[in-house]
Amino acid sequence: MRKSDHNYALARAQRKSPSLPEGLLWRELRSKAGGLKFRRQHPVGRYVIDFYCAGAKCGFEIDGIVHDMGTRPERNAARAAWLAEHGIRIVRIPAREVLDDPPGVAEGMVRLCRGIIDGEVCE
Repeated sequence: MRKSDHNYALARAQRKSPSLPEGLLWRELRSKAGGLKFRRQHPVGRYVIDFYCAGAKCGFEIDGIVHDMGTRPERNAARAAWLAEHGIRIVRIPAREVLDDPPGVAEGMVRLCRGIIDGEVCE
């Protein structure tokens, strides 16, 4: 995929105004990533992934209630399929879980990515 295929403008705009769950989670990931590097609002093609660990090729989407409405579930499935075709696994996390326990969610993300990198987590 060419660099020009990525939606950098959208990613930049989303980094400037994160949702509350995304802001809380980013604060945790910056301090507790266990040596892993996470990117926030990472552009891949026309999509932007909320959080991405390149070492594990794993993206995380923080989903508010709107993700369960209308055509959003189908659009999310199509997006996940496209990203999977490009070797990126997507994990969806309800925003409520992040609001209830940001440190716990961050630790779970780090554990999952570490497991993928170490070969302990399969597809």
